[in-house]
Amino acid sequence: MKNIIVIPARMASSRLPEKPLAMIEGKSLIQRVYEQTSACHNIHGIIVATDHPKILEHVLSFGGKAVMTSDQHTSGTDRIAEVAQYTDGDIFINVQGDEPFIHPGQINDLLGVFSNPEVSIATQMSVMTDVDEIFDFNKVKVVTDIHNKALYFSRQAIPAHRDIPYREWPEKTIYYKHIGIYAFRKKSLLEVSALQPGYLERMESLEQLRWLEYGHAVHCFPTAYESMGVDTAEDLEKAIILAKNMF
Repeated sequence: MKNIIVIPARMASSRLPEKPLAMIEGKSLIQRVYEQTSACHNIHGIIVATDHPKILEHVLSFGGKAVMTSDQHTSGTDRIAEVAQYTDGDIFINVQGDEPFIHPGQINDLLGVFSNPEVSIATQMSVMTDVDEIFDFNKVKVVTDIHNKALYFSRQAIPAHRDIPYREWPEKTIYYKHIGIYAFRKKSLLEVSALQPGYLERMESLEQLRWLEYGHAVHCFPTAYESMGVDTAEDLEKAIILAKNMF
């Protein structure tokens, strides 16, 4: 199979203006992400999909590959689907453009699940141990069936316990946090990008619920890898401190 990594990178960000170009120990955020993905096995191309010529020029300046995409996309999935339409590939991996420390092994593991022909859309999850995270609406939770197919994604703590107080829930069950990295077979990617938002997606503001609502199977596999997204100026400061010890 021909595996292509696409890194969506848009200029607009209300919490951190020009986020992809923010500097972390001498290299931009988007360059850090690009270099981490370059260490993956069995990758046949890495493309930054952007909506701004400034990002395009920057990626080209450090030797990366980038393409311009529409500025009307509402999600990273739609942006990589535009790239997939004119790119030769079998599996397309959506790597978030704001995770400078993403581990190549995490991406390799995700690609490995496509040896199963039944997997068309794959993502990852990790066990949640922090009680505050379990009840944090910004942390997306997922429950799966015994075949690793996602049953539901939610900002709410799921599964719920009917007969015990909230404070006792973490002691009685295992909660999984959804890790926002996706891989698609090309056909499935183009299909889900053509779907209109559904009721569940509008309720929870989670695009993956659109895919479930329209009947697409989303396989969700455990991972031990943890990464760090950069969404705010505070996150950027933490990333700079972490980078000093890593690079």
